[in-house]
Amino acid sequence: MNIKFSAADLFEKVKERKPLVHQITNFVTVNDCANATLAIGGSPVMTSSPKEVEAMVKLADALVLNFGTIDEKSLEAMEIAGRTANSRNIPVILDPVGVGATPYRTEKASELLKKVSFQIIRGNASEIHRLIGGDIVTRGVDSEELAISNEALAAAAAKELNSVVVVSGAIDAVSNGKHTSLIDNGNVLLTNVTGTGCMATALIGAFSGITDDYYAAAVAGISTMSISGEIAAETLQKHEGTGTFRVRLIDAISRMDKEMWMNEVKMNEKITH
Repeated sequence: MNIKFSAADLFEKVKERKPLVHQITNFVTVNDCANATLAIGGSPVMTSSPKEVEAMVKLADALVLNFGTIDEKSLEAMEIAGRTANSRNIPVILDPVGVGATPYRTEKASELLKKVSFQIIRGNASEIHRLIGGDIVTRGVDSEELAISNEALAAAAAKELNSVVVVSGAIDAVSNGKHTSLIDNGNVLLTNVTGTGCMATALIGAFSGITDDYYAAAVAGISTMSISGEIAAETLQKHEGTGTFRVRLIDAISRMDKEMWMNEVKMNEKITH
């Protein structure tokens, strides 16, 4: 089936099945990630204790691991949860926030990639480039300019990491190593509100909890965030700013359905060589 139709079919299913998405995420954006998951139709749970995550993953339909505010305790919980999810064959999604900014963060991401199998990885270009051995230094959580396009980077990383890879940016690229979809939606205001990348990963987690087509789940998740950014920006009045935009972003996600997504998404797919 065409990737656009495969992704579109997930919108009704996610609302019908309400997948439980276990997220070990960062304290800056945890509330936004939970609300984004609820808005698209999923059910979030944010348990992070190493003593509790194994039991919680056994109830979940998908697991999201977010590197935003890692420490030794959260990394222990991520390894336990990731191994449990792999044993249950439920999808594990990695958001390597800030990887490349410090040696510690980069080292821990590399270690986790050896211990846990990830079905989807979403990050900005700098983060993804560093995961596959690039030497660029990430500026905090922001991406730096790279000589390689998002399309080429996503395809190379998908092959290297044996995972569906999403490189988010002005044009989002999603690749399974054989096919790469380019999504030309979004608004610059998405970069002025903290946590929009984390929320996009949460959305990907919700869609991946209802299908084994992780390529389609990644396309649906990242494009929902980009389209919702466009819709939220269009509704702003002259006296309104990023605070109102953040609220309307969640509104737009909650209104997203198959018909709206099909009308708004601007994407094309290429065969990866």
